Amino acid sequence: MSLVLDPAAQDLLFREARTANTFSSEPVTDEQVAAIYDLVKYGPTAFNQSPLRITLVRSPEARERLVKHMAEGNQPKTAAAPLVAILSADHEFHEELPQLFPHAPAIKDMFFSERPVREQAGTLNATLQAAYFIIGIRAAGLAAGPMTGLDFAGVQKEFLDDDHTPLMVINIGKPGEDAWFPRSPRLEQEQVITTI
Repeated sequence: MSLVLDPAAQDLLFREARTANTFSSEPVTDEQVAAIYDLVKYGPTAFNQSPLRITLVRSPEARERLVKHMAEGNQPKTAAAPLVAILSADHEFHEELPQLFPHAPAIKDMFFSERPVREQAGTLNATLQAAYFIIGIRAAGLAAGPMTGLDFAGVQKEFLDDDHTPLMVINIGKPGEDAWFPRSPRLEQEQVITTI
């Protein structure tokens, strides 16, 4: 085999994993979320920056406030999921670089003193971290329902501040009844990989 990861783990993380559209009522615990984060925090980013911020929407009041900003088709599943997370990019991530990149503390001011540069880098690297977070959810034996069908400006105003830009909302939990749509096709490697 070309992959060293156990085939069952390959299936859990990729081949059999799907975007869930319904969820069981089984709760997602803080311990599960902590275990997911403690795994995925090791995913690579540029300069080891960590701009991803995760807002867990647990209270019924917060859930109601969030649901009204979701696209119509995403509202019922967001209302019913055991846990919902708002993933955002912190554009002041550079303040943590002396801690995260201690061998080159000047990086903070050398590359990230300008806000537009931080926004671009923060969005890119937080999106990488969001992808790791989705894989971590799967590694915990849970299903993820990532969504970008939402009013981004509304979510930012309702839950975040000017230094945080929402990237997506993820429903999290054990899959429920009829959780899966038919799997959509994927491109073959010949359509994607070029050797030069």
